[in-house]
Amino acid sequence: MTDTDALYDVRERTGNPAHASVDDVCELVFERARNQREDHQDAHFDEAMATVVDRDGEDTVRTVIHRILVEHYPFRTATVDLDMRNIDGVRIGTMAGWFLRELNAEPDS
Repeated sequence: MTDTDALYDVRERTGNPAHASVDDVCELVFERARNQREDHQDAHFDEAMATVVDRDGEDTVRTVIHRILVEHYPFRTATVDLDMRNIDGVRIGTMAGWFLRELNAEPDS
C-alpha cells in the first residue's frame, strides 16, 4: 500500500468506536436497496444496489464491502472468486464509501 491509497474511516480498520462499522454500512446499503429513495439525486444507485443484492445476495455484497473498506481491495478486484462482474465491485465500493461518509457525518456516530 502506498501513501496515496485511500483508507476508510471504518471502525474495524481504525479501532475508533466513533466510526461506523462495516455492519452499519451494510445495513444502510441493504435498507436503501429494499426501500429505494424516490426523487433523490442518488436514487439510481439505490436501484443498482437492489439489482446487485437480488442477483448476488446479501452475503456476497457484505463480503465485497468488507474487502473494500477493511481489507483495502481495489473496487474492481473485490469481487474475485465471488462469481460477480468487476463493475459490480465498482458500484458496491462507490456506494459503500458514500454511505460510510454519510454515517460518519451523523451526529450520533
